[in-house]
Amino acid sequence: MYETILFPTDGSDHAAAVADHAFDVATTRDATVHVLSVVDDRAFLVLDESRVEQVRQDLEETAREATDAAATRATDRGVDVETAVDAGHPAERIVDYADEHDVDLVVMGTSGDDYENNVVGSVSQRVVRESPVPVLTVGPGV
Repeated sequence: MYETILFPTDGSDHAAAVADHAFDVATTRDATVHVLSVVDDRAFLVLDESRVEQVRQDLEETAREATDAAATRATDRGVDVETAVDAGHPAERIVDYADEHDVDLVVMGTSGDDYENNVVGSVSQRVVRESPVPVLTVGPGV
């Protein structure tokens, strides 16, 4: 049932805890985990044009470090892993990636009961609403 699992990460401490859940499911199901980090390009809207390229490179490097760290942890646990870095609106790119790569399950963190994120609309909330596949969310207290 779950042969391909998508684990979106921002490289945070909470994402590392969420990774354990993704890797546990993958181990149980002998599944491959796709580790995705999305550079939120909406941040570039307020930058001076001369700074955009450097900021983009810095954010892509941070995203690559996050995917590489998760991939190392997956490999150490015997989990097959693929990595990707993308740019755009994180929720849109996660949903698109799940669809494009025939993902069976998305495992991602959620901000929990954070008023500011709930007012604006969190990435995890949007993914849950729009995902073509089941989404396992892991709250910050786990």
